[in-house]
Amino acid sequence: MPDVTVSIGGREYPVACQEGEEQFLHAAARMLDTEASALAGQTGRLPESRMLLMAGLMLADKAAGIEEQLKSAEARLGAQEAELEALRAAPPPEPAAPPEPVRVEVPVLPEGLAEDLETLAVRAEYIAAQVEEKAAG
Repeated sequence: MPDVTVSIGGREYPVACQEGEEQFLHAAARMLDTEASALAGQTGRLPESRMLLMAGLMLADKAAGIEEQLKSAEARLGAQEAELEALRAAPPPEPAAPPEPVRVEVPVLPEGLAEDLETLAVRAEYIAAQVEEKAAG
């Protein structure tokens, strides 16, 4: 069992841990040291037991807040998973009916109508020219 020395609040502590757990122990000690250093900065020198108690309580408070956030996130995730499962279990939607065909009417000119209109236009121009000639003359 390895012995590890950790520093918390400016004090050194020898601690034994399981083989391979050294990194986790150092990480936990850094978290506790952060809280202890904050306490020491605010209140000055505290007795060792009081400093460790307060730092531990501050970490426990943070852990409780994180646990509440985790429970809330798990509840939201559960609700979303249930909704997703309900959507997967639901029958597929009915295919939409094809739209009604749109009727477009294209006027068809009777055969020869264009020529008849052209003849009428020529006659109208001839009559207009005759009227102008009589009026001028």
